Amino acid sequence: MTIPWLTLAIALPALGSLIVALIPRERVGLAKRVTLACTLVVLAVVGAMALNFDPAGARLQFTEVHPWIARFGVHYAVGVDGIALTLIALSALLVPLVVLAAWKEQDEAADRGKGYFALILLLEAMMIGVFAATDVFLFYVLFEAMLIPVYFMIGRYGRGEERRRAAVKFLLYSLLGGLLMLVSVIGVYVYSAQAGNGTFLWSDLVGSEGLLAGVDTTAARWLFLGFFAAFAIKAPMWPVHTWLPTAAGSSRPGTAVLLVGVLDKVGTYGMLRYCLELFPEAARWFVWPVVALSLVSIVYGAIAAIGQSDMLRLIAYTSVSHFGFITLGIFAMTSQGQSGAALYMVNHGFSTGALFLIVGFLIARNNGSALIADYGGLQKTAPVLAGTFLVAGLSSLALPGLSPFVSEFLVFVGTFTVLPVPAVIATVGVVLAALYILWLYQRTMTGPVKEKLAGVRDLSGRELWAVSPLIAVIILFGVFPQPLLDVINPAVEQTMQQVDVSDPAPAVGVDQAGGQEGADE
Repeated sequence: MTIPWLTLAIALPALGSLIVALIPRERVGLAKRVTLACTLVVLAVVGAMALNFDPAGARLQFTEVHPWIARFGVHYAVGVDGIALTLIALSALLVPLVVLAAWKEQDEAADRGKGYFALILLLEAMMIGVFAATDVFLFYVLFEAMLIPVYFMIGRYGRGEERRRAAVKFLLYSLLGGLLMLVSVIGVYVYSAQAGNGTFLWSDLVGSEGLLAGVDTTAARWLFLGFFAAFAIKAPMWPVHTWLPTAAGSSRPGTAVLLVGVLDKVGTYGMLRYCLELFPEAARWFVWPVVALSLVSIVYGAIAAIGQSDMLRLIAYTSVSHFGFITLGIFAMTSQGQSGAALYMVNHGFSTGALFLIVGFLIARNNGSALIADYGGLQKTAPVLAGTFLVAGLSSLALPGLSPFVSEFLVFVGTFTVLPVPAVIATVGVVLAALYILWLYQRTMTGPVKEKLAGVRDLSGRELWAVSPLIAVIILFGVFPQPLLDVINPAVEQTMQQVDVSDPAPAVGVDQAGGQEGADE
């Protein structure tokens, strides 16, 4: 009997969310324990999937296909390639760490704590589902459904007086992108029906023999734009990024971890899986506009981060810059660039998740303040907290030896071979990253100790359990990234084949006149 691993990974947190919601309001402690237990079971299930995944095997593994709305060709269809599996594993790792970090964060009066943890589990089910979906309509439904728990996690359980406005702004931007995608989703069905079989199954739509292969060039480009606009908002790319700093600044740090560490990856994952593979000609045609937007995101996000006075907003703007690198790697259309982009998605989740969690620990120690000016000298009173903050910060600026460096290096190599000028421009983001991270550390951790922080405690055991795994994987995959690349690279090769692009041949031994050097030797 084949174990339905993906269905288990989706159903367990969904069921756990229902159980937590039914726990009496005064039993917040029980709700937390149930939530943590459920997330650990999901992590074990995903771990079993990872151990049973064969990088040299079929493109999609652990597949399940069941009719859902048969009349319209809609299926409950799930399956993962190497890229989807790593993102599901990232989700499964971050959620229990967020639960641990938020253990004492929520007000335990009424159902505030209980409701927050129920929403975390519901969101986990949807995050795993959206990465696993291999039916375009199912993907769209989960893409939109994720808005519901995030809206309440920001608007009801967020921080500050602006949290409701931030939640509405997040919702409006996301709904706009979703509506644009819906038009393209309907178009996909219409054109597949004209080809003989109306369906949403991804495997039936892609490839030279797929049902979308004969779509008119102009129509395919419009369909591409519908998907791309939704994914650009979710990613987020400039100029549709403004919802992210507002949402992150008004969120609990745990919510920000899931929002930036996982949910935003749905945008860049969607570009790889749907924009490139469903519409390969359109993807090639739009390379330069997307590269231009990526470069603006890289430079603008870094400059905006330097000018922030709020730590949560600063980290959010750094992510705008980092996602520029990811989209640049995707649309470089080289194996190194796309492998680097896929790896960047995972490593960015580690580094940004660690930063948000540590900032959350700082906020809890200073009456809820996220203002940089309210901190200083903490490395003297809380050296472990300062040390973890430094490692997470250095990983964000892609220091060699930490995991994001490998990702960024591959993006640069893959881009420079085909787009040397954009690659050179993108290096500005690297320089600015060193500036905003080191300046943030200097202002918060060095210098004289602020009077109100003189007695601040170092990280507790629970907080160490929450952040240590992230620091460990940042170092591990910085030194030895091959296990991740072994899983990602076969999926990237398949994507390159579907888009009909290949790496440029190295121009070795060719002189300026076009002859071969040493031919007469």
